[in-house]
Amino acid sequence: MTPTDAPVRHSRRDLILPFAVVGLILLAWTVWWFVLARQVETRAAARIEALRQTGWTVETARRSVDGWPFRVRLDLGETRVLAPSGHGIETPRLIAEANAWAPLAWVAIAPEDLILTRPDKGRVRISGDGARMSLVGIDRPWPRFALELIRPTFTPLGRSEAFPISRAGHVSLETKPGPQDEAVDVLFQMVEGRGRAGGPVEGVTDSGLLSARIEFRMQNAEGLRTPSNDGLMAGWSRSGGRFTHVRGILESGENRALIESSDLSAREDGRLEGRITMRADRPAAVVSGLAGGGEGAARLAGAAGSDVALTLEFRDGRAFLGPFAVAPAPRLF
Repeated sequence: MTPTDAPVRHSRRDLILPFAVVGLILLAWTVWWFVLARQVETRAAARIEALRQTGWTVETARRSVDGWPFRVRLDLGETRVLAPSGHGIETPRLIAEANAWAPLAWVAIAPEDLILTRPDKGRVRISGDGARMSLVGIDRPWPRFALELIRPTFTPLGRSEAFPISRAGHVSLETKPGPQDEAVDVLFQMVEGRGRAGGPVEGVTDSGLLSARIEFRMQNAEGLRTPSNDGLMAGWSRSGGRFTHVRGILESGENRALIESSDLSAREDGRLEGRITMRADRPAAVVSGLAGGGEGAARLAGAAGSDVALTLEFRDGRAFLGPFAVAPAPRLF
């Protein structure tokens, strides 16, 4: 064997170095995760306490954080939230989580039923295949928000008033910041919603099912931070909030209606004011449903014709079709 044929001897340092680098990265990541988890727990506690100081009722069974190494998961257990207005939501378990490398985007899941509390109308159980909420950009004045209900059913509890919708295939609500963060853009979608017996949704549909896609802009977004014992929407409206850029599509069976409005606001009692233009393939059913049936409704429906543009005007707490008051104006709060 010549000297050049001698075996090459690797130093132990070369063998240990890759494992040491991986170990240091894992240690640094673990330290980061625990710091992040501690911040999440601390900020959640501070946010809950701030809500309580402003009159909210917030009850959680626990506040535990886990999910190492790649997620941060906040488990609140049984959760109940009640606003000063009396509106509230509760669920047997609420879980919120984010990727540890992207802690500004959160997803919350309620794996069991939700209970919705409405002042003067009682409680409604929301069941289904899942409820999911997300917040993206929580460091911004107005994060992107999304709420999704999959095949929900709405069941009144006890003697509570029935919800306008008894069930649906899918319901979603999305919001995002408007121009210069001075407004909030909203998109509401519902697929095959079935109205309650004798309710307004059942009255305006011929198949009993209604699908809707409605988008609008909420001006004066800062007013959403205005506290009010009557609820979030009341505080926003009374501080000058209004709806603009309202557009929507309503579908039921073979019927289809397009709605549009440039400006809507709310009276002191919460009822809408303004005008909505609607073009429907068969507006008779819509008019009859708004008027609540009966002989007068039939006359209005006959006068509506087909494939025409109708203008609904909300004023003095009523909805007017031309000179005829066909129904109470919808209430925002």
